[in-house]
Amino acid sequence: MTAIHVAREHRRMERMSERDGNHATGSGPEPAHDCGAEHDGVHGDGHGDGHGTERGEGQGGERGEEHRDEPGDERGHEGGAGLSPEDRRRHRRLAAWRACERVLTRPAMDQRLGERLAALAADAGAVYDLEERTDLYGDGVVAELERRVAALLGFPAAAFFPTGTMAQQVALRCWAGRTGERTVALHPLAHPVVHERDALTAVSGLRTVHATNGPRLPTAEEVQDLAEPFGTLMLELPLRDAGFVLPTWDELVAVVEAARERDAVVHFDGARLWECASHFGRPLAEIAGLADSVYVSFYKSLDGLSGAALAGPRELVEEARTWRHRYGGQVFQQYPAALSALAGLERELPRLPSYVAHARMVAAELAAGFAASGAPWFRVHPEPPHTHQFQVWLPYTPEVLNEAAVRQAEETKAALFRVWTSPLPAPEGLAFTEVTVTEPALEWTAADVHAAAGEFVRYAERAERAERAERAERDRRNEKEEARTAG
Repeated sequence: MTAIHVAREHRRMERMSERDGNHATGSGPEPAHDCGAEHDGVHGDGHGDGHGTERGEGQGGERGEEHRDEPGDERGHEGGAGLSPEDRRRHRRLAAWRACERVLTRPAMDQRLGERLAALAADAGAVYDLEERTDLYGDGVVAELERRVAALLGFPAAAFFPTGTMAQQVALRCWAGRTGERTVALHPLAHPVVHERDALTAVSGLRTVHATNGPRLPTAEEVQDLAEPFGTLMLELPLRDAGFVLPTWDELVAVVEAARERDAVVHFDGARLWECASHFGRPLAEIAGLADSVYVSFYKSLDGLSGAALAGPRELVEEARTWRHRYGGQVFQQYPAALSALAGLERELPRLPSYVAHARMVAAELAAGFAASGAPWFRVHPEPPHTHQFQVWLPYTPEVLNEAAVRQAEETKAALFRVWTSPLPAPEGLAFTEVTVTEPALEWTAADVHAAAGEFVRYAERAERAERAERAERDRRNEKEEARTAG
């Protein structure tokens, strides 16, 4: 089983979910992944999206990418009346997570609408003068956000986009026109491949080639040896669907130089670039400065409402604004998204290094706790994590692990994991989840994580025994019914 297979299954399950009328759930395939949910089910097919319909996700489009399980509407369903079994399971999980006193992350998407609006109102005045008039078609607070991002990333200009999918589509389209080459080299697990429904080809008429199929970014040698020409090399930092993995700084520099030697431009999919600085040991501007253009997200790591930015040379950004209008992204007013993005830059960006450092402790103690509990097999990937997000794999079905996760949350008021999913093809009885470490996790000590990991294995073993007994009883009933029918 490879990360590519994970991505393909994510997309397959997403399509099944949509076919069955589950569009409104907001979660990836179930058991899905939202990124710890985070992403924002398993990723899609091909590489349309890679990470949630991003492969799922977050992930259609990006649904399920960040949190593979999203809140649904619980109103009017007293006692679960009118809800499908899947919706009942989802609501049970959400209720358990919300009631927990200790979690590793508490994504804003779990908040009620009133809570989210109140939080935005409380933060907005600290990041922008609320006596200013609202924005119109990208001026005002939106323009201020663009200036702030351009300065942070060390580029002359930046343009705000309503979605990262649009920002990246436009960037690659603009570079194709400027280089005269419509081929983009990227990883088969990159977001445009796994999570965007072949938009590069269907909308922009671009084609893609892959320097590697390994669960990592390509090496300089692989870029140099790519058998056909390409105009743009796109690098996703970190490569989420492979486990939020990053190259070393020297490897990244060498890959960029290899692309330049082939007369190609370099574009960074930096949806999660914000948390890469700790791994590289470099400031954001120096990292971004390796590329010709960079896209960043405001909701993935910064906890914003939505939106993204494309930063690069002024001429490219101006052309991107034109295409943004053509793509339908010239939105009349976007001040809620812009204000929440500014708040994220002010509040979350400085905290990310502490999350990354704590994630390393959490990953190590999860592994130690699994080992001490006698778990038959486990994997924490990568170890240590490259960012504040990583994968955990265990040898149980997703049904067993999802039941264990919700039981642990309900009975102990502490939750390590959100939604587990099982990629195909894969050995039966193997599942993974994505772990995100943010501010709530800082309260967990090493001993807390170690103990909770061992406890989780015990919940999993209990759930597996119950599932086995239920399956045996079901088989017994079926055999009895078959015998009765035959008689």
